[in-house]
Amino acid sequence: MTPADRYSGDILSGHARNHKPTFPTMPAKPGLVVESRADGFCGAVVGFERTYDGDFIRLEDRHGRERLFKLRNGGFLFEGQPVTLTRYVAPSAPAQSNSGSRRVAGVEAKVAAPSRIWVEGIHDAAIVEKIWGHDLRVEGVVVEYLEGLDNLEQRLAEFQPGPGRRVGVLADHLVTGSKETRMTQGLGPDVMVTGHPFIDIWAAVKPERLGFRQWPQVPRGEDWKTGICARLGWSDPKEGWNRVYRAVNGFRDVDPTLVGAVERLIDFVTVPELSKEDLL
Repeated sequence: MTPADRYSGDILSGHARNHKPTFPTMPAKPGLVVESRADGFCGAVVGFERTYDGDFIRLEDRHGRERLFKLRNGGFLFEGQPVTLTRYVAPSAPAQSNSGSRRVAGVEAKVAAPSRIWVEGIHDAAIVEKIWGHDLRVEGVVVEYLEGLDNLEQRLAEFQPGPGRRVGVLADHLVTGSKETRMTQGLGPDVMVTGHPFIDIWAAVKPERLGFRQWPQVPRGEDWKTGICARLGWSDPKEGWNRVYRAVNGFRDVDPTLVGAVERLIDFVTVPELSKEDLL
């Protein structure tokens, strides 16, 4: 072969720069925990935005910090493996919703009602959406992430609840004498707070769904999620949340206290004839 032969034809074909690596694709479903390969930011998917510069997802880390990331080829890590995230599209509705209600063919979601349900934690919001999402959309109920009960007073002042403009709040660790219970008293007739008794929404998921008999005990003062992962042999809270989220497919997978709390909030914001006293 002469030197001329070696350089004949398409000299760029086969060059490594022309063969981009391919990665598994994964829908960016709300609640999915991923890590940005660019800078290591780790968080749960909490939103999607389409801009002039392309499609972005919004991630929130365990400290409540949010950031936008462009959906790039292989731009994220899921359970340590590079993946390409795509926009999540909810699947077609089955005959029955996850909360157990019958889905009716041809029924469209109502226009968003003025009332709202606020959910204290990002993981709580993901589980509520997974179980009750269809029912809430049919009723026109908007679910919003509260980012902690410390923000409740300010958010209520901005929202200004009143007749026909109710707010239902789902809180963690709502037991007699707790700080959370004290923070949610005396809020007026158009605001109702319900919740579950567990320190974190993870513990409201039935442990047998995750393959063990009961949630481990974590001493007071130790970070609960970190302690749980250490005792169950999970690498970190990111892996823990993925395991918990995948274990939930319907209301039968969570403690009845959570089911009752959410159902009461839905009734409160959709049936104006019912008062808080009727539901608590």
